[in-house]
Amino acid sequence: MPPGKRELARIERRLITALTEACETAKGKIKGFIWLTHIADLNALAETLKVIWVFETLADRKLAQVDAKAHIFELTAIALNEAGIDLNLSDRNVCLDSEEECQRIHGGDWQKRLAKGY
Repeated sequence: MPPGKRELARIERRLITALTEACETAKGKIKGFIWLTHIADLNALAETLKVIWVFETLADRKLAQVDAKAHIFELTAIALNEAGIDLNLSDRNVCLDSEEECQRIHGGDWQKRLAKGY
């Protein structure tokens, strides 16, 4: 039986709490990292979850892709585990982006940028 609205809301709250912890941990350790968010259809979490790590500049994002990608995946995996979500992470689930790119392409409108998908 699929989870009801109440259970989906609990999953969402646990996920937000765990990702917030990952975000706060990363802020002091990953150069240029400023915030993260996620998008998902909770009814199809394994297929749709994307955690977007946002950096200040494109250069910071590119550097993180080389120097901090393993740490980003580790923090994401810990957060998902704490939220009770069993998922094998891949580049499909974890994305890196930057404020600079959003500003250039979408005029700083993150809602529009996230709606375009990853």
